[in-house]
Amino acid sequence: MVTTAYATLGHGVTFAGRPFVRVQPPRGMVDAKRTRGTNVVELQAVADPRTGTAVVLGALDNLIKGAAGQAIQNANLAFGFPEGTALPTLAVYP
Repeated sequence: MVTTAYATLGHGVTFAGRPFVRVQPPRGMVDAKRTRGTNVVELQAVADPRTGTAVVLGALDNLIKGAAGQAIQNANLAFGFPEGTALPTLAVYP
């Protein structure tokens, strides 16, 4: 699934240290192929200071990163396991 979202710009927003978030470099582009079969979401954001808006593109595999993957991720945290236990980060791409 690939989506475009708009948000009000915030200060100090970062995804550093988040194992399942890949922020694409400037001029990079999200790609659903790189997230297929993973619990990863790819993000690309562009700020428009004129309007105070951020345009954010995201790509994810809704079957894994959706409710099932989120439930496993939350259970890992709740029971003291490493956050990424049993959650893939390498894409299943032919």
